[in-house]
Amino acid sequence: MTTIPRSGADILDLAPVMPVVVVPDAETAVPLARALVAGGVRGIEVTLRTPAALGAIERIAAEVPEAVVGAGTVVTPEQARASARAGARFLVSPGCTGDLATAMADTGLPFLPGVSTVSEAMALLERGVSELKFFPAEAAGGAAFLKSLAGPLPQVRFCPTGGITAASAPSYLALPNVGCVGGSWLTPADLVSAGDWERITGLAREAAAL
Repeated sequence: MTTIPRSGADILDLAPVMPVVVVPDAETAVPLARALVAGGVRGIEVTLRTPAALGAIERIAAEVPEAVVGAGTVVTPEQARASARAGARFLVSPGCTGDLATAMADTGLPFLPGVSTVSEAMALLERGVSELKFFPAEAAGGAAFLKSLAGPLPQVRFCPTGGITAASAPSYLALPNVGCVGGSWLTPADLVSAGDWERITGLAREAAAL
């Protein structure tokens, strides 16, 4: 069994890279999660972009105890509640409203609400939330933007996600206010479709070493 995250800080410290996973069906979820864990990546963000996502979270939570599975692309209060019922250990949203922040907090799960501006980050700080997702990272200013925030908002740590690659990840991870990065390059659709778990394990191992 692996440690269950109790806070946003724990989510950021799971691994240098948080795989952002689109699962086509629940049957695929378990071998995919096992492949990532075998490569040293325990935290797995399953995005709620497919009908299979909640079932995938439930299967991973039940059958891959070494993994720490979370729900990503949480955009409504009901999705937050449904993800918690499915067994998610954390929640991630691309952006955040007051109602969504309240709903995520009410689940009792740690969460990373998404921001792309200084004002959004400050609004969440007023709620006592200092671990955030920065999305869409590359389109919203990239590593240079986050570097500029370290001065006025030194208490905030980020998981930048969106357009980040294996090549660009180190520039983010070198920043003191970045805990991890989110990336979809660990689980490309063609490898998932082919069931090439060995290659996915290799990509995970490379990411864990960043």
